[in-house]
Amino acid sequence: MREQLRAVVEKLGGHRVVVIGDIILDEYITGNTARLSREAPVPVLEFESRRHIAGGAANPAANIATLGSTAIQIGLIGDDSAAQFLQQTLVDAGIQTELILCKGRPTTVKMRLMAQMGLRFPQQVARLDTLSRKPIDEGTQRRIITLLQRHAQQAGAFLFSDYHGGMLTPALVKQGCDIAKQHDVFLAADAQGALDKYRGFDLVKCNAEEAQLYLQQTLETHQDFADAAEYLCEKLDLRGGMVITRGAQGATLALCGQQALHCPAPKVSDVYDTVGAGDTAIAVMTLAILSGANYSTAVMLANYASGIVVQHVGNYTPTATELLQAIAHYSGG
Repeated sequence: MREQLRAVVEKLGGHRVVVIGDIILDEYITGNTARLSREAPVPVLEFESRRHIAGGAANPAANIATLGSTAIQIGLIGDDSAAQFLQQTLVDAGIQTELILCKGRPTTVKMRLMAQMGLRFPQQVARLDTLSRKPIDEGTQRRIITLLQRHAQQAGAFLFSDYHGGMLTPALVKQGCDIAKQHDVFLAADAQGALDKYRGFDLVKCNAEEAQLYLQQTLETHQDFADAAEYLCEKLDLRGGMVITRGAQGATLALCGQQALHCPAPKVSDVYDTVGAGDTAIAVMTLAILSGANYSTAVMLANYASGIVVQHVGNYTPTATELLQAIAHYSGG
């Protein structure tokens, strides 16, 4: 299996993926803890640094670019200063942008206040989100469809990353799906629980909590997850497979008309933050399948990539070299 994984890693570059979804500017403001406030039982932080990272649907795109493929980002921005920071962050990440300005709608920002307390990584104290969840209007939808039609000629995949920010309406997803099928473009989605929108796709991913909420039932054993994945694969009429990611327990994969498989995760110590692991997973799965890997190999490789991400604070994009090192170093689950 390790030889298979290494062979796939060598082929992850050179693909062209259009990423469609809710892009976010992740802002990290870090300060040193000085004392407790006399005004409220909260720590007082003295400013140390500020950094911006491409988040939301921009994170799968950043992963794709880091692994040597071309990522074309389609997303919404507002008429505000945050849009400038987000655009620069995308450029710095090597992402090609097709951003649509929506006046009256803010650029989505997730601001995290981080306390430096002498540990390896600072700890999150609070988060403040600036966003709109209002569905896009018909004019904005037409502009997005025009972009999808333009890029479908050369794209290997459309990857929909759904952060429930109002961009990926059922009508938009349906039209995007139709365009992809007309041009034989691979269809992948990180549905994050909004599964019904992604009927007829090739690959759909959600995590364990999202699957349980959607199905309105508790999933505990491998068999529970296998039954759930098989049911979802059939219900959504998927052309390829359904993946339910399960953190340290790995992932469950159901292929059309076949019994579900359990794909174990590598045993990773020093887990610091799970933010962004799902974005990395869907990006790596998509690239791996475009590289000729079967679905189970793609999921196993994604597990290794996610194992790298959780050892860092905030969104992190593993390189091909790091993936090869992880495959050589970590044992399977």
